[in-house]
Amino acid sequence: MNTIFTQHSRKRMITYGISEADVIEAIVSPDGVVTGYRNRQIYQKALNGHILRVIVEEAEGIKTVVTVYRARRTRYEM
Repeated sequence: MNTIFTQHSRKRMITYGISEADVIEAIVSPDGVVTGYRNRQIYQKALNGHILRVIVEEAEGIKTVVTVYRARRTRYEM
């Protein structure tokens, strides 16, 4: 899988203590996927009592991770 991380997504991963492996796992084996703004895919995965949300744009078989964040389970029920 070809995956590119934006500078913004890397900063967010550092801020939230999310590893690249966690992000890849959410994309490869999500608990849920929804379509977001501009048809971006939002991959969701349970992680340490929270929901990991990974916002991805895909073009020509390349996934670009736009941003990453942890959210409360109660906000995004899966």
